[in-house]
This record gives sequence, structure tokens and C-alpha cells, in this order.
Amino acid sequence: MQKKRGRWSWALVTIMSLAWIALPALAAEKQTSEGKVAVVNGSVITQEDFDREMTLVLQRLASMGRSFDDSQVLAIKKEVLEGLIAAELLYQESQKKGIKVEEAAVNEQLETLRKRFPSEDEFKGALIKMNLSEAEVKSQIKRGLTIEQLITEQFVEKLAVSSKEVKDYYDSHPDSFKQPEQVQASHILIKVDPDAEESQRAVARKKIEEIQQKLREGEDFAGLARAFSEGPSSAKGGDLGYFSRGQMVKPFEEAAFALRPGEVSDPVETRFGYHLIKVMDKKPETTIPYEDIKERVEQYLKDTKARQEVDLYVKKLKENAQVERFLAEAPK
Repeated sequence: MQKKRGRWSWALVTIMSLAWIALPALAAEKQTSEGKVAVVNGSVITQEDFDREMTLVLQRLASMGRSFDDSQVLAIKKEVLEGLIAAELLYQESQKKGIKVEEAAVNEQLETLRKRFPSEDEFKGALIKMNLSEAEVKSQIKRGLTIEQLITEQFVEKLAVSSKEVKDYYDSHPDSFKQPEQVQASHILIKVDPDAEESQRAVARKKIEEIQQKLREGEDFAGLARAFSEGPSSAKGGDLGYFSRGQMVKPFEEAAFALRPGEVSDPVETRFGYHLIKVMDKKPETTIPYEDIKERVEQYLKDTKARQEVDLYVKKLKENAQVERFLAEAPK
């Protein structure tokens, strides 16, 4: 029977040659180089594999606001290569142990990937850009699931975390379990381009002031948001749900957290335009109770132990393997 996939597992091996799971984020086309960056017990890791993985990693880091100099890029290249070598060694071990993955599990992952695209044509177009066939994608998904099952059988199923370990971790990391102050707010947005001329800004200001006057005359905020707001939350009456500090642009955040529940701000200008903000509710900073979080803490501690075990396992595999590396020492 196919093992149930653990929610932790994708974090264990950071680079598993499953870049296509995030195909929409990839802008570069697949390289056509026939070169190799490593040979692992006779199995070649190609320049194609490396370039694809490198593109994915750099784009993920860039999306987090990271920038890199040449030395940092070289360090990332080395980490990516070692990740690919680790994945190859783990896959080879899975084959030695006769691990098999059911076709249904592979198809399920493929369908999950397919659904991330607006249409079948866009999915196929992304594969063409990457010079990948659907069969190749399925093969790599199968490879990743096989490695995952190896890790599950070899480590995760054998791991245990005691109640004392969980409670000790909770008690010794109080800052990790603080729930920051939150507000629930709605807004009405009249958009203005950041580079708009003053005449256009004046038109938008007049419009938001007219809406403000309607509110003063007793009209419903949610109804006005549905009728006039130019933001994506307009269909929900402007409701943005709960958010904490750091999640909204600074002027919006400062205005929202300064209001009491039920109050509406004067027009607030941000790079998106002009807003009227209504705070619906406020929640003070709290600490998540142990009973509410203990299962997640237990899972985190299991994940941590599993990662440590896998790291040691891969280290031993590398020591006993024949690995040749061909990565250039100077960044390209």
C-alpha cells in the first residue's frame, strides 16, 4: 500500500529536482547544454538539471527580496549542486531497497500541477518553454515521491518525540508562540497610479471625499465599497479580514491600527491610491495556548529530527559514493 505522504516531507530535501511544481514562476527557458555538472556513481547530473534548479532557487530567493553578489551566487550554486547530488544518492538508495511508487500517486501530483495553470493550453505552453514532455514531468514526480517514501520508511516512521520534549520546547521559546496584535478592517479604494499627474490625483481625491460624505450622511460602508471601491475586496464589501503589522503598506497600517472598532479614517494616501478605512475589530497580542499548538510543535520537532537524520545519512552516502564534480569555481 502506498504510504501516506507527510506534510513535512518536501522540506526535508530542499532540492529534489521537482522545479516544475513551480513552473509558473520560471521565466527562463530550459537550457540545451549537453554538459554535466556531476557524476554520481556513474549517473550524470546534467547542466540542464542544474540550470533549471538554479533558476528556481534564485527566483524563490528574489521573491523574498533577496539580492546577491557574485560570491553569494557561487555559494548558492554549490548548495544547489550538493542538493542535486544528495537527491541522486537518495534515489539510488531507494532503488536498492526496491521502493515502488503507485502510478495513482504520480497522476495525483501531476493533476495538482496541472490545476495551477489557468488552462490546459497554458500548462502545455509552460512545458514547451521548458522543453519538457509530460512523460518527463511524470518521471521526475515519480522520482521525488520515491525519495520521499525512502525518507518516510527509513526515518520518519521510526522517530518519536516525547510529551516532555514538546512541552520543554514550548516553555523555552515563548516568543515563537506570540500572536501579534491584529485588526480586522475594510476599505474603499480609489486607484491612482503612482506616476499620475496632479490633475488625475485631484479627480481621485474628489471621488474619495464624495464617498466620505455619503458615509457621514449614514450610508452603509460595505454597500459603498461594493458600489465604488476599485480594489479586489470590493465584492466582499471591502473586507480585508484580520492582519497584523507588517502586512500592509505603512500609511495604511498606521491609520488602521490608530482607529478604534467602528471608526472610519479620513482619506489615506498610499502608492495604490486613496483609501477610506473602517476597523471592524481588534485583537490584542496574545500567546497561543499550549493545548492549541502542541500538535504543531510535535510535528516541527519530528521534522527537525528527520532533517538531522537525513543529513547524516546523506553524508555517509557521499563518503561511500564515487562523486565527481565539474562546477566552475568562478561564477558565470
